Amino acid sequence: MSGGGGGGGGGFRCSWGKMGRGLNEAIARSVVGRYFKLEARNSCFTKELRAGLATFLTMAYIITVNTNILTDSGGMCSMADCSAPPNATAGPDCMFKPNAGYQNCLSKTKSDLMVGTILSAMIGSFAMGVCANLPLGLAPAMGPNAYLAYNLVGFHGSGPIPYRTALAIFLVEAFAFITVSALGIRSKLARLIPDSVRFACAAGIGLFIAFVGLQSHQGLGLVGPDSATLVTLAACSRTNPETGECIGGKMQSPTFWLGSIGFVIMGYGLMKGLKGSMIYGIVFVTVVSWFRGTAVTYFPHSPLGDERYNYFKKVVDFHKIQSTAGVVSFHGFNRSEVWVALGTLFYIDVIATTGTLYTLAGIAGLVNDRGSFEGEYVAYLVDGASTVVATMLGVSPIATYVESTAGIREGGRTGITAVVVSFCFMMSLFFTPLLSSVPPWAIGASLVMVGVMMMGVVKEVDWGNVKESASAFVTMILMPLTYSIANGIVGGIGVYVALSIYDQVLSFMNWLMMKMGRKVVVEDQNQVSANAELTSVL
Repeated sequence: MSGGGGGGGGGFRCSWGKMGRGLNEAIARSVVGRYFKLEARNSCFTKELRAGLATFLTMAYIITVNTNILTDSGGMCSMADCSAPPNATAGPDCMFKPNAGYQNCLSKTKSDLMVGTILSAMIGSFAMGVCANLPLGLAPAMGPNAYLAYNLVGFHGSGPIPYRTALAIFLVEAFAFITVSALGIRSKLARLIPDSVRFACAAGIGLFIAFVGLQSHQGLGLVGPDSATLVTLAACSRTNPETGECIGGKMQSPTFWLGSIGFVIMGYGLMKGLKGSMIYGIVFVTVVSWFRGTAVTYFPHSPLGDERYNYFKKVVDFHKIQSTAGVVSFHGFNRSEVWVALGTLFYIDVIATTGTLYTLAGIAGLVNDRGSFEGEYVAYLVDGASTVVATMLGVSPIATYVESTAGIREGGRTGITAVVVSFCFMMSLFFTPLLSSVPPWAIGASLVMVGVMMMGVVKEVDWGNVKESASAFVTMILMPLTYSIANGIVGGIGVYVALSIYDQVLSFMNWLMMKMGRKVVVEDQNQVSANAELTSVL
């Protein structure tokens, strides 16, 4: 399978004048050029540089998106961080209502998680480039981050598993993935899952992520709670601070309409093939929200708004992780929820990583006639090892990003592309005040767009086959409606197995009848032979 552009076709010129040609020739003949096989893969340094920048622009949104999603879990914040009135103690509900102390903890946690996200993406991309020599960018995956924040730990710690234990689950899953990759049984495990469930899993996660982006606490606020129908149309100008229900001004929320404009910008850019479209939409909404004294400001004149604004004004600052690094704990690990989560994450990792790496290698024209590609074995090990690093930094598992296709389309064919992506992430470390000030209504628009892009795989489902379509539909619908990725996977596999029972029983009966028929024939033949021998003797 060949990539979107040839290695040295006219569409990808390597030269930037005489200076560019000289630079490319010098690097190609150097130790670096020979190590990354620039000439062997018909590439050059300037092309790889452009490819790396294109890949970073298309995946840089994950810095703020992943940070905001993980912050929703509350991280290491607890009731002890809540501020309480004099001569009183804070109750458990302080984590779900406006509370200065708890919000202050969340702000610090957000900065910690942002640095962890950037560092894990930087290290993972660098390792993929140097060790596997592939033009692929790595960063915390969409899906596992939402699974941690809304299923395992729960919103502000309301789930069944503490943040420390959730990180331990990710750590064990990473070592399990490394083991099956090292033993070469990863592809065999991937084939055990029905195709319908495998395709529907990506689409279901997309629906789940989009549903999160439509809600108020981490998105546009278009969907809100309702005591009669569970959910309803919202985007209200006034809501109940305790229940979140609309109390006036439905579809009159200024932040919703601003976020919607950002969504349109992203959609238009993607329609026109504009690189970095997601970033442009997020940046537009964010910059407009930075002006104080407006209806859409992220810095209202309040104690929390003043604190955010004072940190934002630093612009450049290097934040040191304070609370989320190295907090892995196996306390309470022997619980049913833990093992369900472990199986779910392992399945998602095996299926998603296998499919993504093969797809991207095919687009780059690196897949050979045997269906494998150079650096494949190391790439899987790098993916698993990067998740180990991410877990120790306090963030969710790492994945190879399909946005790497942007760099491949620009002509990236070697690990230099990934190294450039890593360098761009490293530079982001120094702008945490700006990156931490992206409002939820900017993130929500990008989450909905991610959901749109993840729905593309549904066309692979055989909708004319009820067994395939029913299991796929159950997988997709249960994920957003039960707020659980695991429930969708278990439900889809369960339906597939239930609808397969008749065929399996029928197949077993046919096999049994054939066995019995053969036995009768053999007995008849033996009887005929015995009679013939007796006749001969007589």
